[in-house]
Order: sequence, then C-alpha cells, then structure tokens
Amino acid sequence: MKVAIHQPHYLPWLGYVAKWAAADCFIFLDTVQYEKNGWQNRNRIKTSQGPQWLTVPVQARLATAIRDVGVDAAQPWAARHLRAIELGYARAPHFARYRDGLGAFYARAWDRLAPLAAASAEWLARALGVTTPVTLASALDLGPAPVEDATARLVALCRAVGADTYLAGRDGARYMDLAQFRTAGIAVEAQEYAHPVYAQLHGEFVTALSALDILLMHGDEALAILCRGNAWARLAP
Repeated sequence: MKVAIHQPHYLPWLGYVAKWAAADCFIFLDTVQYEKNGWQNRNRIKTSQGPQWLTVPVQARLATAIRDVGVDAAQPWAARHLRAIELGYARAPHFARYRDGLGAFYARAWDRLAPLAAASAEWLARALGVTTPVTLASALDLGPAPVEDATARLVALCRAVGADTYLAGRDGARYMDLAQFRTAGIAVEAQEYAHPVYAQLHGEFVTALSALDILLMHGDEALAILCRGNAWARLAP
C-alpha cells in the first residue's frame, strides 16, 4: 500500500496532484510548522497580465503548527480570489462546468488555514478525478510520545495507515534518513516530475501554476495529462 504525505497546500500545483493520484492513501501533514511565503496559503493562476498570486491572509506566530494557523477573516480575500479566477478563466473551455463548485468553496466561512487548504486541495483533486482517500495527520494515533524527528514522523504515519511504500517528493527525499525506512521495512520512491506542456490561455506557456489551470482548460482530460509527468526513483530499501 502506497502512501503520500504532504502539507495541505492551497489549490496545489500539478505535481502535488500527480503524487496524490499515484498513492493509495494521502495524508495531509497538518501537524508541522507553518511556512511563511510557502504554498500552504497561496498559489498562482494565469491571467491576461501573466501569473497572479492568490494569497489567503493568515494570522500566525513563529513556529505555529499549520493546524493552529488562523485565517484573517476581516479581509475579503475569498471574493477577490473568486473574481480573479472568473476574470482569468472566463474563456476557458471548462470554466462554466466548475463555476458553481468554486463559488460554493469560496462562500464558506473559514477561520483556520489547515481545513481551508485541505478542502481546496481535495475539491481540486476530486474535480480532476483523483479518488485516493485522505486523512489528517492530526487524526492519526502515533503513540503516547510526540514524534519530533522528521523522518521518524513519516515512518510513524506510514505505519499508522499500514503503508509499505512511501511516495516522497524530490526535494523532501534529500533530507530523509533512509535507514529508518529500511529498518521499518518501508520502501521509498521519490517523485521525479516532468511538467507537461498543455494548452493555456493568455499567451506563452507558464509552468508551476495551480492545477486549477489545467482543470479549467482540459476538463476530463486534465488528470491524464498531468499524470504523464510522473516518474519514480526507488530509494529504499
């Protein structure tokens, strides 16, 4: 059983969704520290003016866990994001199909980042056709003592869901202690994602956008296109 573990990202990019689609279980790692200026509360769409950041305003102190980060509800970010998407993708072939789903997401009241980011990612993955089930790291029993070591935490999460293979990101694989996975009898495969080129609006092709871009442009064909970029390197055991 293959598991992918990742921090919840807001409207994540293609490689994130491709790794999710390759797994049998996907865990939102909401127990680690919030990363300022990362992908947990922001992503990019494409507009007539070029790539545009959509950033969810948050309230977080240093070393705050993602699950404890608050959303600044005083700012009208949801209306701004939905309007930016409407303007950027009004001519996208499949925008009308997903307009109501996006509207329903942005109409919800969000007070914490983790459920917001996880919900945005899950809506996007399901719209693309990914059926892999999800769970929160904070909902899993990892034993009586907190797991501080990053690799030990991943191994514990794999064990908690009965996984025998961990699907790692290319960058994350560089910092893991593979010996701990070998000792646990858990195989490790690192994703080597080659970004596909696909039809976009607004001129020259841009990589590393939110997967919302490929969904609104390609609809039911989007998942097959983005998964073409998947390749895996066996690291352990």
